[in-house]
Amino acid sequence: MSEHNPSGRPTGSDAGEEQAVAAAPPGETGVSGGHGPTHREHERPTVLHQILSGSALMSVLAVVLALLIGGFLIAFADQDVREASGYFFARPTDTLSATWTSMTEAYIAMFRGSVFDWRADTFAGMVKPFTESMVFSIPLILAGLGIAVGFRAGLFNIGAQGQIIVGAIVAAWLGFHFDLPPVIHLLVAILGGLIGGAVWGGIPGVLKARFGANEVIVTIMLNYIAVYLITYILKQPAFNPGRTGQRSPAIAADATYPLLVPQWLWPGNGFRLHWGFVVAILATVLVWWLMERSTVGFEIRAVGANPAAARTAGMSVGRTTIITMVIAGALAGLAAGGQVMGTERSLTAGVAASFGFDAITVALLGRSRPWGTFFAGLLFGALKAGGFLMQSLTATPIDIVLVVQSLIVLLIAAPPLVRSIFRLPDPGRPRRRRAAPATTEATA
Repeated sequence: MSEHNPSGRPTGSDAGEEQAVAAAPPGETGVSGGHGPTHREHERPTVLHQILSGSALMSVLAVVLALLIGGFLIAFADQDVREASGYFFARPTDTLSATWTSMTEAYIAMFRGSVFDWRADTFAGMVKPFTESMVFSIPLILAGLGIAVGFRAGLFNIGAQGQIIVGAIVAAWLGFHFDLPPVIHLLVAILGGLIGGAVWGGIPGVLKARFGANEVIVTIMLNYIAVYLITYILKQPAFNPGRTGQRSPAIAADATYPLLVPQWLWPGNGFRLHWGFVVAILATVLVWWLMERSTVGFEIRAVGANPAAARTAGMSVGRTTIITMVIAGALAGLAAGGQVMGTERSLTAGVAASFGFDAITVALLGRSRPWGTFFAGLLFGALKAGGFLMQSLTATPIDIVLVVQSLIVLLIAAPPLVRSIFRLPDPGRPRRRRAAPATTEATA
């Protein structure tokens, strides 16, 4: 009879996950004894494992391929390309030239709108696009970290949208309803948004741990509840006194994130970047430490790798499920704080926009690793920021950004497709070894 380590001490790597997988007896059903689903729950996380265990090279190639396909879609939507394609067989170079021009102009405009605009009149105007990308990335990074933690536990958390909304409601109410001293007021509002998102995220965690409810269905339904909840709340006198628009009173100045580059430091810069980006960096560091250096993170990774083996080792799968969803909701609540107290500075019906759903793509692109999610959030923030200038300068529909994001998800979810396109070897397939040449024994 083999011995197991019930303490689950972390090792700082994914070695514990591999040990948990190896410890599971073949064909074990993983029955949770009334505290979880009765199906073979250790088989489902393998789907996530196949998607998230790829290398950084696969993510980069997926982005490059998605941008290339998006470029062809931009060309097909261009009027000059369509006119030149009418006489393609007579003068094919005209079509090729128009295609190249439309693609390069669109992506150059996107670069100028998201990274560096060398045509701006001032240096502040030149670097402002990158600060805008950082602003858009704040909720994507924070919500993406929450979804990434869920993925590491084998949970499909589709409820970041609702968790952002509920966190925004709580943070906004604390921000404009109370009159507290500076710094304390901001910390209270941040904590309120964090708790609101954590409670909303903990609901599907408890339902799954205690009753075996499917977290995908529960989180989707909670998204709908949150959408109608904010619509109802914004019509109440406490959130909309004497107003006709769908907007709450302004957040108190003491409860808003200060600008990272204030006007007194750089007059006339026009930057919207606030300290919420610093919070996103700190959250990334904290999640990295939690997942790679703490006992709780080890248990989350072990449960995600193989729930049956984790239970055999003495871990509580139900408790880990609840903790994971609470952490995910708390991070989404931090994302809500960045919107309410940093960018919007009031509560609106569209405060969550599509950040909760885009964060799923961010977590997938980042392979559910904290720093991978951080840089994936920066990339998607740049796509959002650059899409506006691309549309205004080249008349390219901004919806092409959504198409590129969808293509990234498609390619990440199909690693064999990317490997076949770029002719990369399959790391999971053993290489064939050449047979050693036969040797003849020396005869006397």
